[in-house]
Amino acid sequence: MKKVLITGANSYIGISFENYVVQHYQKDLSIDTVDMIDGSWREKDFSEYDVVYHVAGIAHADVGNVSEEVKAKYYAINTDLAIETARKAKEEGVKQFVFMSSAIIYGDSAPYGKEKIITKNTEPQPSNFYGDSKWQADKGVRKLATDNFTVTVLRPPMIYGKGSKGNYPTLSKMAKKLPVFPDIENERSMLYIENLCEFLCQVIIRNEGGIFWPQNAEYTKTSDMVKMVAETLGHKIFVSKVWNWGVGLANAIPGKPRGLANKAFGSLTYDHELSNYEFEYQLYDLHTSIIRTEK
Repeated sequence: MKKVLITGANSYIGISFENYVVQHYQKDLSIDTVDMIDGSWREKDFSEYDVVYHVAGIAHADVGNVSEEVKAKYYAINTDLAIETARKAKEEGVKQFVFMSSAIIYGDSAPYGKEKIITKNTEPQPSNFYGDSKWQADKGVRKLATDNFTVTVLRPPMIYGKGSKGNYPTLSKMAKKLPVFPDIENERSMLYIENLCEFLCQVIIRNEGGIFWPQNAEYTKTSDMVKMVAETLGHKIFVSKVWNWGVGLANAIPGKPRGLANKAFGSLTYDHELSNYEFEYQLYDLHTSIIRTEK
């Protein structure tokens, strides 16, 4: 049995992973957590663990009018803390360090009406300080990898599931209340939380190192997902291209309207080949994952 330490208590991903292990991999993995809010974690002995899974960080940044002090905080937590934790793990004999990077390192999604497909050859180009703070950590922890210290970096797209934060709850709320919704042709890579947890279990048990791009087996169209949520909850919503003019109008207005249109209906996908591995982790398709999230 491998002992795993999650650095970053009470995070959505950390809690979900711990619960998943208890339900499915209790004979293979044991989980402890440590809070990273104050400096007391530096006194904890990492040597008794086989794996450190680092999930501590600041996400969902409002990158508008932000002070230099706030930007510095993102780098201190998302970059410096991650690298310091990885160094401590390496120095104290931990065999594997797992780091949650993000698709945000590749910049924003393509604007409304365009497409953006990330391949193995796509170079990260963060578009803001949040993305750059994750990118600097991504590079920094990988530099520590050796034959005796496996570094596993995940660059997931938008993660969703029961209790998740971010964009999914916003779209879910609209699906529950709106009578109509536009039918926009876009594509998004997404990752259901239980698919992520299965992926994590596999790379930890196998001691897999390197960069990984886990995602659901199929891309998501925003309009289809909203319709699935509504149907799951028994709410009638009329999805039609008749309403697409509203999105086009919002996209024509600089500032917040255009930003919201692109956030909801822009496209960003990982090439499927990036996400195929020697083990199965895409256990739930989109429709099933929506049911498990909303019920």
